[in-house]
Amino acid sequence: MNYLEIVNLVFTIIFGIYALFMLHFILIGFIGIIKKKKYPKTDIKYRYGVIIPARNEEKVVGGLIDSILSSDYPLELLDIFVIAHNCTDRTAEVARSKGVHVYEYSNPDERTMGFAFKHLFEQIEKDYGTSSYDGFFLFNSDNIVAKDYFSKMNDAFHYFDKKHVVTSYRNSKNFGTNVISGLYGIYFSMGCIFESRGRTVIGCSTRVQGTGYVIRSSIVKNGWKYTSLTEDWEFSVDQIIDGQIIKYCDEATFYDEQPTSFKIMWRQRVRWSRGHLLVCYDRLKDLFTNLFTRKGKNKFSTYDMISNILPFCLLLTLLGVIQFILVSLAPLFTDLSFYDVFISSNHNIFTSSGYLFSMLRNAAISYATTVISAIGVFILERKRIQGVNIFKRILLCLVWPLFLALQFPMDVQAFFSKNLDWKPIPHEDHKTLTNV
Repeated sequence: MNYLEIVNLVFTIIFGIYALFMLHFILIGFIGIIKKKKYPKTDIKYRYGVIIPARNEEKVVGGLIDSILSSDYPLELLDIFVIAHNCTDRTAEVARSKGVHVYEYSNPDERTMGFAFKHLFEQIEKDYGTSSYDGFFLFNSDNIVAKDYFSKMNDAFHYFDKKHVVTSYRNSKNFGTNVISGLYGIYFSMGCIFESRGRTVIGCSTRVQGTGYVIRSSIVKNGWKYTSLTEDWEFSVDQIIDGQIIKYCDEATFYDEQPTSFKIMWRQRVRWSRGHLLVCYDRLKDLFTNLFTRKGKNKFSTYDMISNILPFCLLLTLLGVIQFILVSLAPLFTDLSFYDVFISSNHNIFTSSGYLFSMLRNAAISYATTVISAIGVFILERKRIQGVNIFKRILLCLVWPLFLALQFPMDVQAFFSKNLDWKPIPHEDHKTLTNV
């Protein structure tokens, strides 16, 4: 066995181990395609606080409030709380005109959505008592909810005896605006189909994605402590560490506005990546402790969460660079030339042993696989995805692999961006539930 064969064998083993580590994702995704968890209707109606953080959201906050007030759930059991934080516009005024509870606070050093949650729960505890509610729904101001959203979520919340966090189907209210918003729409629909559905069916914990979830009131009896760049990841991991499971209700749909420019998309996803890395750094030890101790609960959910928070894009990038360097050194230790190593005399892309041809072959397979997954989303969710014509659907499927591939440079930037700041994402889509 020569030098190049040894290098190839070592990396075949490494990538094989990686594939085994990620195999359960494929199985969970397949289960999510063929089966959904449905919850029986209950006549018991719980009382909820509805939490809405808003920073300069005068254009959209009214739409969310209107959709809540138009729901089929008893309005006397829904108390809507808006926290206008660091606002310089009419957000608070617009919210007050809708007859909801509005709090304001400004602190330039506390800019993430988690700080808004933290401040608002402190005020609710002081003025109303968080224990006076059975649970709290957490939204973002650009969301709107389906008419039966609270009824469906209440069914699920009751089914689990108010013990578990329950998240919901995240649709896009501007899916068809342009390519960027459409790609985001695929991303979140895919998360619901291939991640949350299957996990709930098999009894494993899913995770919350941004907003659109309900928590039991006891979770915030001592306040809200998640204020990082990605408080949803932080919260999800801690639920697992604390022995809790996050469930999913596929029948409850809320709509979310997605970015429409490449610049905003890049900025948001790099922030997500940085927050993801920080959660991995802060919580990975606790997850491993939970996994390998007798007292640890939900072992598979813990294993699954470890798989989710590890920075695999960074690790794969690093492994790819190391492999390229080692392969480049092959002419120094073998009789092979650079042409033999990288191109090979066999120009058949499917049988060539050349490094570059092998990379192209793997890239082609990955591209085709991810295009097929995007096509699957449009087929499976054909009733939910509206306002996207056939030509745009084809285009979105073709560029979907590029949307995923951008995660590699984004993760690299996030890794080196030590002082990455939180900046708000502009929301201007005025769609209501009737025209979403």
